[in-house]
Amino acid sequence: MPDHPDRSHLIQYVENPNKRHLMFHGEGWLYEKFPLGTRVIYPPEPMPGIPDVRAAVEHAVEHPLAEPLSAQLKPGMKVTIVFDDISLTLPAMAKPDFRQVAMEVVLEKLGAAGIDDIHLIGAIGLHRRMTPAELRYMVGDKVFNRFHPTGQLYNHDAEDHDNLELLGRTDQGEHVELNKRAVTSDLVIYINLNLTSMDGGHKSMNTGITSYRSLYHHHNPDTLLATRSLMDPSNSHLHDSLTRMGRITNEHLNVFHIESTYNTATFPTLFPFLQKPEDDWSGVDRINFAVNRHAVGALPKRLRNKIFQGMRAPYGVTSVQAGATEPVHALTLENVYRQQMVPVSGQCDVLIAGTPYLGPYNVNSTLNPLLVHCLMLGYMFNMYKGQPLVREGGVLILAHPMDDPFRMDHHPSYKSLFDEVFPETTDPHEIFQKYEEPFATNPKWLDAYRNGYAFHGVHALYMWYWGVAGLKHLGKVIVLKPNGARGVENARRMGFETADSMEQALGMAQDVVGSDPRVTNFHFPPIFVCDVT
Repeated sequence: MPDHPDRSHLIQYVENPNKRHLMFHGEGWLYEKFPLGTRVIYPPEPMPGIPDVRAAVEHAVEHPLAEPLSAQLKPGMKVTIVFDDISLTLPAMAKPDFRQVAMEVVLEKLGAAGIDDIHLIGAIGLHRRMTPAELRYMVGDKVFNRFHPTGQLYNHDAEDHDNLELLGRTDQGEHVELNKRAVTSDLVIYINLNLTSMDGGHKSMNTGITSYRSLYHHHNPDTLLATRSLMDPSNSHLHDSLTRMGRITNEHLNVFHIESTYNTATFPTLFPFLQKPEDDWSGVDRINFAVNRHAVGALPKRLRNKIFQGMRAPYGVTSVQAGATEPVHALTLENVYRQQMVPVSGQCDVLIAGTPYLGPYNVNSTLNPLLVHCLMLGYMFNMYKGQPLVREGGVLILAHPMDDPFRMDHHPSYKSLFDEVFPETTDPHEIFQKYEEPFATNPKWLDAYRNGYAFHGVHALYMWYWGVAGLKHLGKVIVLKPNGARGVENARRMGFETADSMEQALGMAQDVVGSDPRVTNFHFPPIFVCDVT
């Protein structure tokens, strides 16, 4: 495993209780005071990116952890390229997207080998379909203009049962069902973007081009409650299930993975202060922050969302590896952790975290309250190895207005879960037993998924399930500064409490954890992981 750099400077303690700290509050920022002694954990600085990404892809596919790609190619082969959807990266990377670069390299090799039976499939699973414009941005004009008009570039359809094939069942009865075009191909090439340690490996194929019948086995309350950390695949029941499925997949398909990892250069040059600890801000940074905070706060919500959704990240690619599923992904994880891991000693009683404007399921959309739950109780809570950053029975203070609307073209079933089911129950097992089948089979939502741009009907329930381990672990969740009566009601509907100030939130937390609590601020984004001992 590569040596990991010293990250001790990223853990700082509040010595001046009048000092203020930046926190994301949806499409804006808070500037808050923390109690004396609060531990602030900052994300690692961006590691250098690879100077020539195209050359790195060329080298990886011809020196892979398997047979070189060119040696596998023969005239007349049937080849399918599968690629991650717009849930990665967050934000979208500045052009050219890695998927474009990798596709262009692969397509040149396929053309040189006399292969023209080629399909390119977006691995959306039960996510919403990507629009033509979103596909074009991702794959570039050259690939889009060649393959989209002919119908060879398209989104996977998890409900097109004529084009799904059951490969078998694992020894625990899990169905392994995949896109028939991929199953019947001589070679499948998967192009992956590993922004977190949760993704890639066996998960790519077995969530991206599969069916609800397969996802049912691991996207459920029991599996997610038993998962120690989503960001530590070796301690994840979700990943155990995916590994069992993936090994059956690899018995039937010849899959060649191209996996990539990224640094933490998340924000464009317009917002340089977002990449730095507050103590490192220059005078210009402080003026920039003040001006942007005021300007963004004065804008109408719809315009703010449009501006933030238009941000493009100057990510650097830190590694490219290719070949067989398991050895490739082992190396990928090493490179993810090398960039993202911060060693941390000891848990806290109270964890404070701002909420960014963007998660995997609101790209070019809105971060509705159900997605806030998924992002903070599912993803942010799981940004650890070892043990959670906050102790069992501790308190999470998150910041978000909680008033974003539900986009009915993207999230119609989300609104039904929130408005019709939550007033009756938020218990994940009860929801699973009583509501999963109706949500999964609702004809209107199936049509919106297949022919519109809506997430699959059952995806709403998955968003709730994703955070149930965090909810069970915590003694209380407090939402800081919700926006008006609507924000308060939305938070309370999910069982969260609300506070109008940091002082009030910390006082409420002490009612749960006692006086003089150990307080930690997880200063994200960028994305990073704490190795908690």
